[in-house]
Amino acid sequence: MARVVAVHGIGKQLLGERTLLQQWLPALNDGLKRAQAPDRLGDADVAMAFYGDLFRPQGEFLAVGDPPYTATDVTEGFEVELLLAWWSAAAASDPAVVPPGADTLVSTPRSVQAALRALSGSRFWAGVALRAMIFDLKQVHAYLTDPSLRAQALARVAEHIGEDARVVVAHSLGSVIAYEALCARPGHQVRALVTLGSPLGIPNLILHRLQPAPVQLGEQPLGVWPGGQRLVWTNLADDGDVVALVKDLRPSFGPHVRCARVDNGSHAHDATAYLTDRLCGQAIKDGLA
Repeated sequence: MARVVAVHGIGKQLLGERTLLQQWLPALNDGLKRAQAPDRLGDADVAMAFYGDLFRPQGEFLAVGDPPYTATDVTEGFEVELLLAWWSAAAASDPAVVPPGADTLVSTPRSVQAALRALSGSRFWAGVALRAMIFDLKQVHAYLTDPSLRAQALARVAEHIGEDARVVVAHSLGSVIAYEALCARPGHQVRALVTLGSPLGIPNLILHRLQPAPVQLGEQPLGVWPGGQRLVWTNLADDGDVVALVKDLRPSFGPHVRCARVDNGSHAHDATAYLTDRLCGQAIKDGLA
């Protein structure tokens, strides 16, 4: 079994394990080099827990790829609320994004259209098609509300967390799946959980829907610790990463989470940008030591 388990994020439904490993492995080793680690990871050291195909529409003639979503396909409730939260976060970090007004924060078709229009012109979503943006929304929603899909995605991650696994590196939605998979395997030997661009701390939308459910302590829910006392959890977030709405996970999971801000330049949510950072390399290096 591999010593490092990698868990990808949203929007990877058209890729696969080997394709993603070709992107992640050099970036992992670059991060380790920045951290002055003595060794490098080989193909046998890293396993990609791939779940993207669970979201891939079944191919049929003349209809291949993401569904042709429009603003009318964004459903009330979770999807609208997350979209508006993305808009607010993008406006806070990108001067080019017009901030939402009080009227547009109301869940209406007009607010959905305004949010999509604003995000499409943001630095964070530059070059992302509208239908892909909506598809990302629906992936997060589906994982949290479809028990069958959730169980399948968790199984994809859990199968790689064997006795040899020492480090789990998870990006974006993958950090939610990795967290739940570790919680579901008491006694695991993972020593380092590294979350990148994680939405785990978003109250109501993500945090309150986790399995196991957070413990309610007064007004602040506290997430279950995903391992034993030897587990070190490092969370990295870029200030401009819209998906990682809550950068500091300590209020949601306790003071032992090591949280850090990193600078990914114009690629705020890009997995490889996170992986090549020295702090990411250091966290992996410590977990393998």
